[in-house]
Amino acid sequence: MESALAEAYNRGLDLEKAGDREGAAAAYREVLRLDPEDRGGASVRLASLGLGEAPAKAPDAYVAALFDQHAEVFETILVDQLGYCVPMMIPDLLARHGAGPFARLLDLGCGTGLSGDVLCEEADELVGVDISENMIEMAHEKEVYDSLYVAEGERFLAETEEASFDLIVATDVLPYAGALEGLFTGLSAKTVSGGFLAFSTETLADETLAGRDYMVGPRQRFAHAERYIRRLLDENGFDCLEMSPIVVRYDEGEAIDGHLVLARKR
Repeated sequence: MESALAEAYNRGLDLEKAGDREGAAAAYREVLRLDPEDRGGASVRLASLGLGEAPAKAPDAYVAALFDQHAEVFETILVDQLGYCVPMMIPDLLARHGAGPFARLLDLGCGTGLSGDVLCEEADELVGVDISENMIEMAHEKEVYDSLYVAEGERFLAETEEASFDLIVATDVLPYAGALEGLFTGLSAKTVSGGFLAFSTETLADETLAGRDYMVGPRQRFAHAERYIRRLLDENGFDCLEMSPIVVRYDEGEAIDGHLVLARKR
């Protein structure tokens, strides 16, 4: 079965690269038939082609496998090759609003610990969560986190017995989720009154989003409408303090637009 799965997936990639969108879509549907857990993210690729409905989020098995495979070279790829520096923007974002220091900080989707590196002096206690076990192992080696968990973010927020936090940071998390209602409910539940939420999003032009709250973009990542993010913040008891347009990263030389957001829990 694994060989058939690999053949179908690679066929889809080759057809997509050759511009045969319908052929690629057929191959990705075969992948989904062979692997309902969707470890290869075929559902996301179908949505990116505009030939499948956008899933509520990227499949957990796909995200975990993706980051497990790239953990050891993650920072080199993300920072050096893609120009990703969102975690490095967070200290200035907090300083602009006089936020901090903090008693308890949650780094949701902590990866290898890029945010932990730059924020470890901002909090008395630092907790990290990531769906990838290999990423957590890399973060552990940095010795900046007091606790680390291997878990999917939304599920962690709903089930953890950890006390609430006065800062939750989520950089490069939202591009792997489409529907964010459950995530924001969890963020609200685990943020103390007066606490802060700092995160990044990716977005697309209004005419591309065409009234949608979210969609899978051409790079197989979720883009969210600004009004959707603002609405969810308000509905979950947050005041949006700043929502600044940023270049999140570069992909094949193309700037990927997004927002850097700071909100405070009422």
